[in-house]
Parts: sequence; structure tokens; C-alpha cells
Amino acid sequence: MPGVDPNFMCHQLSVDEQARPVAQKNRKMGEEKREAAKQETHKLISAGFVREVQYPTWLTNVVMVRKANGKWRMCTDYTDLNKAFPKDSYPLPGIDRLVDSVAGFTFLSFMDAYSGYNQIRMHPKDEEKMTFIIDEGAFCYQVMPFGLKNAGATYQRLMDKIFKEILGEDVKVYVDDMVARSQCMKEHYGALGRIFGVLRKHRLRLNPNKCSFGVRAGKFLGFMLTERGIEANSEKCQAITNVRSPKSIKEVQQFMGKVTALARFISKSAEMSTLLFATLKKGGKFTWTDECEEAFLRLKAIMATPPVLTRPKPEKAALAVVTASRRLCPYFQTFSVIVRTDLPIRQVLRKPDLVGRMVAWSVQLSEFDVSFERRGHVKAQVLVDFVNELSPGDRPSVEEGE
Repeated sequence: MPGVDPNFMCHQLSVDEQARPVAQKNRKMGEEKREAAKQETHKLISAGFVREVQYPTWLTNVVMVRKANGKWRMCTDYTDLNKAFPKDSYPLPGIDRLVDSVAGFTFLSFMDAYSGYNQIRMHPKDEEKMTFIIDEGAFCYQVMPFGLKNAGATYQRLMDKIFKEILGEDVKVYVDDMVARSQCMKEHYGALGRIFGVLRKHRLRLNPNKCSFGVRAGKFLGFMLTERGIEANSEKCQAITNVRSPKSIKEVQQFMGKVTALARFISKSAEMSTLLFATLKKGGKFTWTDECEEAFLRLKAIMATPPVLTRPKPEKAALAVVTASRRLCPYFQTFSVIVRTDLPIRQVLRKPDLVGRMVAWSVQLSEFDVSFERRGHVKAQVLVDFVNELSPGDRPSVEEGE
């Protein structure tokens, strides 16, 4: 399977030189899991993802997890190896900011890489550290596997690097989730063409079963994005509305975990949840009062019909200000107007080299008696007052103290 050129980027481990290699013993598995692990390993060998190893120093077991479709997923338990190297602090995009920037567009395309992590090679010197054991022998990954610490950071670094020229304009990326958004189909075709060109250049493949192109709505990072804005995931909302009143601290914790995941759809969620969080205090006896039940039912009612969040549109706010100013024009002509601002508007409007709209605005404002006053920095002034009030009075000098 094609993948990223290792000379362009590969995943390296910075294992602590003082760390002692850990070789786990082969764990016993049931016949069904053992056969599934064997078949999955053979697939990985055929794809060139793993190879057989002899005399490994690092050795770990696999964990078989059943998928929703009934098939088995083979995961590798790299707990011991992950402890041997530091965390990569490469920044991931803020999810809320990313989701806000995608919502409200007419056409959306959601893309997911095919076994994205596996399309990045491991550095040759680190391959044998990735060795896992099954009944058929020991095998090491030649590509970056799932379950390895810092794998997400490496993948995000790759995406930021290859999409550098079009990131934020044509495509938004969070690790292996990509989305393109446009207001018209012609723009969308162009954006997709540029995205596919980058993917083809770096030999990255998409998973067609997890891609949707030119749609009006879709899920991205757990949120439903539509032309209207951001909508709450209906399945997560239903999980909240179907919950019965909690009978224990654990049930309150489970409920609040679901609510917290959708907190941005609940106005003043922290205030509404105060009584419920109070039941989680350590050492206290669990008490479910009528007030708790009322807050609980209120949260459920909100999530039964959650609001749609829309992107702020500053141009509409500016239009409202301009429209209101035009309606107030007779008052501006009658009275003096004082504008308090921390922006250098006076200096800008008095520049001799103004052109275009700035000249028109300056001429239009000149008919009014407008004066500009500098607005003080509120936070700074509060801090000064605070320090001044709490400063001790005249202290005795060192000589007086002696």
C-alpha cells in the first residue's frame, strides 16, 4: 500500500536511554480471538505493514476488541513502551474553533484517510521496539500503529505540513479527519481538486466508505454540521433524554458526563448543573432532593429540543450600527457627539493621503460636531486600584525598626 515518503516524514521514538525494555509474556486468548489475531496479522504482512522478528527486546501483547459490526479489531497494548518516552507537545487544533469555522456552509465534503496512521512509516531503528506477540510468533510494525503515544501529534504535523498552502481556506483538518466547505458548487469543485492534488502528491489514500462529497450536512468531530449551523448529535441527545433519575453518585457522574459533552448547547449550563455537581462531594451521603430533580428534568427538556448554533456574523452587526446611525442623523446634526474609543480614529481620518472609502467617510463625518476621547483600559485601571487600596501604609524605615 502506498504511503508517505519516509524521507518526507516518518515517526521516531525518543525512548529514554535509562528505560529498561519490557517483554510481556504471551497472553492466552479464546479460540475465536486467537484465529482473528492470526488472520489480521497475515493481512498486515501482506500489506507490508509488519514483519517477523527474532530475539526482540521490547515485546507486547495484542488485545482483540469486537466492533459494532461483529468483527474483531486487533489493538496493540503499548502501555509499557509509552511510558518510556516523553509526550510530543505538538499543538492540535481547538475543536470548538474548528467546528465553528466549518458550520453554516452550503456544500461540505468529509474525508477520512484509509488506515491513516498506517500510511506513515516508522523510523527503521524503532521498528523492532513495536514488536507484538501472538501464537504464530513475534512481529513488528514497519508503519505507525494505533495505540502508540504521540502518533496523533505526528499525523497532525504531517497534515499541517502537506496542506500548508491551502489549510484554513480549502480544507480544515483535525488529525485524520478532513473537511472542505464552500458556498457554491464551483468553488467546492476547485477546493476538492486542490485537496486531491496534495493527497496524490504525497501518496495518501482515502477510505471511500467514510467519505462524503458535496453534501449539505454531516458529522464532524461529534457534531452535526449543516447550512443552518451546528446541531447537537441526535444520538447523544437521546442518550440524555432517556436517562431515569439517578439513584447513586455513579449514575450522576454518568449523566453529567453526557451533559458536559453537549454543554455548548445549554445556556448557563454550569449554573444549571450546580445542584447536581453538589451531590458528587466526597465523603457526603448521596441525597437527591426535589431541587436536584427539577434541575435534572430541566436539562433533559433542553436536550429534547436543543438549539442550533450559528456562526457569528460581524458584518451584520456592522450593518445594524450603520443603519441606526443613519436614522439618528438628525440628532447628530443637532447635538455634539463624543466617541470614546481605544482606536486611533482621529489620526486615521486626518491623514492627508486618504483614498477611496476612507475619504468618503471622512467627508461624511466632517458635517457633524464629533470629538474623540481615548477610552482607558478597564482591566488595567481595576488592577491599579486594587494594588493601591491593598498597599500597606507608611512603613517604618529600617533605622526606626532597629
